[in-house]
Amino acid sequence: MDPCQFLRIIIGNLAIKFPGSNPSSPCYCKIKLENTTPQSATIQTIPNDATHPENTPQSVSACFNLSKPDVEKLLTSKKNQTKKTNITTLKLDIYYGNKSSKACGFGFGLYGKLLGRVTVPLELSTQVLEGKTSTVVQNGWVIVGNKKKKGSNPELYLSVKVQPDPRFVFAFDGEPECSPQVFQVQGNIRQPVFTCKFSCRHSGDWNSRSSSETSTSRSWLNTFKVEKDHDNHKHMTERKGWSITIHDLSGSPVAAASMVTPFVPTQGSGRVSRSNPGAWLILRPGDGTWKPWGRLESWREWAGAGLDRVGHRFELIPDAGMSGSVMGPAGITLAQGSVPARAGGKFSIDITTGSSPSGSPNSSFDLGSWTGSGSTSSSGSDPGPVPGWVPGFMYRGFVMSSTVGGEGKGSHPEVEVGSQHVTCTEDAAVFVALAAAMDLSMDACRPFSQKLRKG
Repeated sequence: MDPCQFLRIIIGNLAIKFPGSNPSSPCYCKIKLENTTPQSATIQTIPNDATHPENTPQSVSACFNLSKPDVEKLLTSKKNQTKKTNITTLKLDIYYGNKSSKACGFGFGLYGKLLGRVTVPLELSTQVLEGKTSTVVQNGWVIVGNKKKKGSNPELYLSVKVQPDPRFVFAFDGEPECSPQVFQVQGNIRQPVFTCKFSCRHSGDWNSRSSSETSTSRSWLNTFKVEKDHDNHKHMTERKGWSITIHDLSGSPVAAASMVTPFVPTQGSGRVSRSNPGAWLILRPGDGTWKPWGRLESWREWAGAGLDRVGHRFELIPDAGMSGSVMGPAGITLAQGSVPARAGGKFSIDITTGSSPSGSPNSSFDLGSWTGSGSTSSSGSDPGPVPGWVPGFMYRGFVMSSTVGGEGKGSHPEVEVGSQHVTCTEDAAVFVALAAAMDLSMDACRPFSQKLRKG
């Protein structure tokens, strides 16, 4: 099956200059697109005689991801209806002042004083909507606020690009702990592609692993075991031995997630702490055994009743061979954040805005090279090599996302994977296994004063 159509609206290269002296306070903007969650970004102030922010870091400040139904809803919104139904509007509200200031209206106390608004019309051509091309709709200076005051208003430099970003979409047909099928989804079509096998056992009981997993793989997993079996009375104060194996339709295992560090409560709190997180190893087959691909750590962040979050950190493991250490500085952090424990949310790996991976450039998109407003051919979110990036791990742009159910609630994760990162079945399967591990971590991180739901 073909991937689903997605669009990305990328905003970057933000810089502002003032006709007089620059304000001493920093500048920010709130970026809004109809039917989407607003995003915020800082804006660098540059000298008023600058003609281009060429000496400022080139960066991506915000990115909106739109599925085909999202785009259809956006273009049919009453607020966006024009003579041309394929035009919508991007709005940037510009502020200056301390983020803690209460001067801003609209109830947004995190911003300062409102300077004005910038409106950017987005015309989505048929070729863009069909995923055949990308286009730069803005790359230059615009007046902030009332244009009748030109010459006395601040000016904002920004780049806006719209590009196709095809993705494979997978949906679990049940909760990961219930060993469900996984379907590839395209519109109303659902086609089975994987099956899952969940197991729960003591960390030392590796003999119960399936016959398809060789003794070499068991030996590898044992190198990650950080605790020996505890006495029976301690089994109630740790969660360990969970694993999930992803099989293709022929029954061959194509990915796995194994809990290699038990989820243990911090003494006196009954919670898994950030200083002692539980961890999963994500594996894929290779050379007749399992090879480590990534490591997911999870923990509980206390924020008051009903406000707890489950923190996570996902690290890509370099293919250094069996003798190489995957725990040291060679690991590449691709994602870190948290998900509301009660409500659930979304886990994602998106190397666009510069928040990950650790040590990467500010952006994986060379916005500074967008010198015109014309279109350029594009088949996805691949912007080209990233300077300083590790060879063999060319994850960039949107990589994957998955829905995560709240604790104690049934969850059928839905997984999106950028098509440029899928060249074979195993490529897709490891992301499915990672999504399952993240979803299971919501239960593994529950306070130990609570019993896990039956499953």
